[in-house]
Amino acid sequence: MSALKYFDSHRGRRLAFHLTAGTGPTIVFLGGLKSDMDGTKALHLEAWAQQHGKAFLRFDYSGHGLSSGTFEEGCIGDWADDTFDILNTLISGPILPVGSSMGGWQALLLSRRMSDRMIGMVTIAAAPDFTEDGYWASFSDAQKAQIEAEGQVEIPSDYMEPYIITRRMIEDGRQHLVLRTPLPLEFPVRCLQGTADTAVSTQTAVRLLEHAKSPDMRLLLVKDADHRFSDGPCLGLIEAAVEEILALAAS
Repeated sequence: MSALKYFDSHRGRRLAFHLTAGTGPTIVFLGGLKSDMDGTKALHLEAWAQQHGKAFLRFDYSGHGLSSGTFEEGCIGDWADDTFDILNTLISGPILPVGSSMGGWQALLLSRRMSDRMIGMVTIAAAPDFTEDGYWASFSDAQKAQIEAEGQVEIPSDYMEPYIITRRMIEDGRQHLVLRTPLPLEFPVRCLQGTADTAVSTQTAVRLLEHAKSPDMRLLLVKDADHRFSDGPCLGLIEAAVEEILALAAS
């Protein structure tokens, strides 16, 4: 395992990261909402990268894991800035983002800023626009009134402790939606999605596939895989997707 280090951004955020030196484009794991860089998928990909001599970066957004701040202070735009800042400073040359859940949305936002450096993209249960189409759209009138009056609302999760969703997260999310405007992805994209995922629906995966413009974009649906997408076969599919993108870039 690579050494734990910290990056101090010009925005005053201290971001924890692990960077593995290696050849070729840097594979960058972008985690999900309230996840951290020590999750199964991130650690598995790091081990795979080290085994194959590939450069690899995993990090915690602000308010996540070992980075500064609290989750309730953050929003989609903050974490997009974290992603851009750490990559723009620490990594030179081409990159391959691998985005899980909210990290899939972050990868799509990153393409607006670093498309020229991206050799491709891999998403795992990508959750673009979830603050609007998932949270806000499903809130009851009482929950909407509570978030307007109190600034936050607590909602349960099938995968961890309840989320505190703030009014700032909802309002900021509306400034970063990617499924309402053209979404050019000028590189190969591989999307992985489980059919038993209760956090992100297969309809969301199909919507992203149909909306984006890419010369080579494919969606793989995995029967009975859940949102974690982290058992042995699923991890193998993530490896295969990364290998395929790297091979296309090298050809």
